[in-house]
Amino acid sequence: MDDRYDIYCVADPLFYEALHGEGTGQDSFGIFDRPMPAGWSTTEHDDWRAFLPPVRDLPLQGWKIHASACPDNADRVLAAIWDYCVPRGIEFKTLRSPTALFMRSSKYAPRGYSGKLATIYPADEPACERILRELSDCLAGEPGPYILSDLRYGAGPLYVRYGAFVGRYCVGPAGGVVAALDDGTGTLVPDRRDPVFRVPPWVDLPDFLAPHLQARNTVTITDIPYTIDTVLHFSNGGGLYRGRDRRTGTQVVLKEGRPHAGLDADGADAVARVKREYDILTRLAGVPGAPRVHDLFPLGDHWFLAMEYVEGTSLNKEVVARHPLTDGAAGPAEVAAYTRWALDVHDRVAAAVEAMHARGVVYGDLHLFNIIVRPDGEVTLLDYEVATLVEENRRPGLGNQGFAAPPGVTGRDVDRYGLACLRLALFLPLTQLLWLSPDKAGHLADVIAAHFPVPPEFLTEAVGTVTGLHRGRRASRRPARRGAPEPADASPPVAEFGADWPTTRDRLRRAILASATPHRADRLFPGDVAQFSVGGIGLAHGAAGVLYALDVTGAGRHAPAEDWLLRQAEDPPNGTMIGLYDGLHGVAYTLDHLGHRDAARRILDRCRGEDWRSLGSGLASGLAGIGLNLDHFAVRYGDSTLRAEALAAADLVAERLGDADSVPTTSGGAHPYAGLFRGSSGPALLLLRAHELTGDPAYLDRAAVALRQDLRRCVLRDTGELDVNEGWRTMPYLGEGSVGIGLALDRYLRVRADDRFAAASAAIRRTATGKLYVQSGLYAGRAGILLFLAESGAGGDPAALAQVRALAWHALPYGGGWAFPGEQLLRLSMDLATGSAGVLLAVGAALHERPVHLPLLSPTAGAARPTDTVPTGRGLIGTTS
Repeated sequence: MDDRYDIYCVADPLFYEALHGEGTGQDSFGIFDRPMPAGWSTTEHDDWRAFLPPVRDLPLQGWKIHASACPDNADRVLAAIWDYCVPRGIEFKTLRSPTALFMRSSKYAPRGYSGKLATIYPADEPACERILRELSDCLAGEPGPYILSDLRYGAGPLYVRYGAFVGRYCVGPAGGVVAALDDGTGTLVPDRRDPVFRVPPWVDLPDFLAPHLQARNTVTITDIPYTIDTVLHFSNGGGLYRGRDRRTGTQVVLKEGRPHAGLDADGADAVARVKREYDILTRLAGVPGAPRVHDLFPLGDHWFLAMEYVEGTSLNKEVVARHPLTDGAAGPAEVAAYTRWALDVHDRVAAAVEAMHARGVVYGDLHLFNIIVRPDGEVTLLDYEVATLVEENRRPGLGNQGFAAPPGVTGRDVDRYGLACLRLALFLPLTQLLWLSPDKAGHLADVIAAHFPVPPEFLTEAVGTVTGLHRGRRASRRPARRGAPEPADASPPVAEFGADWPTTRDRLRRAILASATPHRADRLFPGDVAQFSVGGIGLAHGAAGVLYALDVTGAGRHAPAEDWLLRQAEDPPNGTMIGLYDGLHGVAYTLDHLGHRDAARRILDRCRGEDWRSLGSGLASGLAGIGLNLDHFAVRYGDSTLRAEALAAADLVAERLGDADSVPTTSGGAHPYAGLFRGSSGPALLLLRAHELTGDPAYLDRAAVALRQDLRRCVLRDTGELDVNEGWRTMPYLGEGSVGIGLALDRYLRVRADDRFAAASAAIRRTATGKLYVQSGLYAGRAGILLFLAESGAGGDPAALAQVRALAWHALPYGGGWAFPGEQLLRLSMDLATGSAGVLLAVGAALHERPVHLPLLSPTAGAARPTDTVPTGRGLIGTTS
């Protein structure tokens, strides 16, 4: 699971929610009950509460101090920080609740800030040294997780790193907006917050920190009997490494447990779980399916488990590689062969679990990533850190939502539930949905039966186990939000999705409007976790995208929601982005589309007053989207100044582009992304528009270069399908995958013939005819595939209609209608990028009687009126034609 999402699954069982979202009522620390001294004030942002002294005179950046703590000593640590900082007028901030601290220390929390409880802002280096020396005496003996991004001061819970004191931003290496530092020359560069201590190259480590850096470097692996050759995986609890026993040469896996970090629901840290795993594997010695255990030893204050390295492939990868619904050319023979293989895998896993039960062990963590398929077809189950003894009759403290038994289920029933989910997930890996609506199990079984020759009793048993174990906990399950029905409420059967466009549209509209929270200022419609960082008003993740989708598909206007958007857009919070899909440009476009022209123009002019030329080139948040929107408003108002700014954006994009080989051959990670919203295809659309406006062929040439950059990061699969290559997986989707590139290619081919582009377009269309897409959203799921087919003029063809019908696989009843899960399938979403509004837009693009497109991405978006005065080529592009 993407580690950004776990913390947003705590406060609400149906929607992604910030721990301190409006109305969540989280607990708080004891110091918050103290009266504030005269002149002091507080502010809150995200998970933090800042304590501001009467006189604030801090630099923009410098050495800052962090304190870590465990859940049981956090109040003591904060009391000491208050007692030290407040009398001395030192500014500091703390997490807002014990729950926030616990989640930041949990196994799946981002590793860089694990256990970080408080930040203290020294005025200069001498102040930093004094605070560290004096406060460390006050906190001596207090435990806390190691803050991996920092340097530890002594043996206590204080850490230090050089970083920003205020929010400044720049464009990072991957093309996104990131926190920034001044590099000493006035240039903003990324403020790196990786889980490793680094000193910026223009900064000298203060002398008083040198002994602490030396102490950190004294712990090495030279004295243990194992080498570490490869990192297999990192979690907040520690690393997983492949290595060798120096004494025998045997290949081993070393599993690390960090103290006080990687907490599970029972409060156990990674060290406790590593030790428990050693005990469990020792008990299971000789049981088929369990790896051999070799050793348990400490290194510093960390503990390591050494066990057998298992040759093979994770079951998740095997399912992806073998699944016939991902191959458009697969026929009945391939489907039958896959079915035999999947049934055999299930039987082998079930036999291994039964053997563990006979040895008195409940495995407790069954899911596709924890099962290894060996080259000979045998299976091995990994990761026993939450395994329990049968007689304990407990439930594990960690779990994968797609396989984790519901609350109240304990003992052997935990594994029974996991095996039931495995029966479904081997054929349709969507079992995360069962926590949102357990009755979805029956629908998934029906889909499987329609595509695979599976024995009926195989599926009947799975459905009976899933629904039966969920039924036992429904009576005690609290409602998600006051007045909002749970997905399991009676609603039209989702299998009818797409059968009739007006009915489908109405059901989607009902669910979207039922989710609205007009009393909240941070967001109107629940969506992706991104709305808590970029805000809840934009096109991708906010109200603007939802209202746009409702209107263009004929689902109607909603005046209270438009009033909410108008209010929030007129006074956006600090840090609101200005891009087309992530910020205020998109809000201006939407309000103009809805007829609020004066408000739209005010917001547009506010965006123009920002330093938009320093942004990246992408469509979602950078110059490509901004340039297209400026051109849109130039057409609306006949404004030559706006037109000149739009062309200036195109010139900047063209100047920055480089050549076709100036991008890596893989997308994402440490490299810039390919694709429509963050890659080079978005800039290609702006350059195509600039060519349309000016007739300058140089813009068209640069658009071709942009498209070649994205195609350089694509790979042609054996099936003849073209996907974006991310190195560890291939990506077909609209946002960062090949169908988004295909949309831009098709725009280009309407203007100029190109054999390579035409071949790539055909291969991308083959990509869009697959049957299995794990997610349903517009950016990274089936809805985006459908939108591409509709945009290519194939809205009514069998391939597009098949995608419409298959969206029912993800549909869930909510609020008297149908809703869709967001990214990761862990919670429902109503936004355009990941949720129900995006599905509505895509289905509307295929079935609505009038054309439906993404904002500014229609084939004729921004087309000049006959009365427009269009300037000729100018600037960089005009001089190179």
